[in-house]
Amino acid sequence: QVQLVESGGGLVQAGGSLRLSCAASGRIFSRLTMGWFRQAPGKEREFVATISGSGHRSYYADSVKGRFTISRDNAKNTVYMQMNSLKPEDTAVYYCAAVYSAYDFAFSQSNEYAYWGQGTQVTVSS
Repeated sequence: QVQLVESGGGLVQAGGSLRLSCAASGRIFSRLTMGWFRQAPGKEREFVATISGSGHRSYYADSVKGRFTISRDNAKNTVYMQMNSLKPEDTAVYYCAAVYSAYDFAFSQSNEYAYWGQGTQVTVSS
């Protein structure tokens, strides 16, 4: 069983930055593929970014490419997402997700993930 706890959300003006963190329990964090997803009011949950267990592979949604950076510290069992140049359309609840992967893969589909955090609210004002 893996427990995920997100932090770092908040209210920021457009153009500002936030860094989200997701701390994971679990015995072998480096075997967990990690992902960030988000859900805005009235919309479906959507993929934001993912990173493989080693950190060597990462993928982003087109809407955040060049503005968001996903990273991980396997010594701290934590994954991060640095969000720069935030826009009002980035407003959503952001969820951290995890799944054990036998290979160093990264996944963009939510149904690939077995564990989810409770979410952290990010609000970007115009």
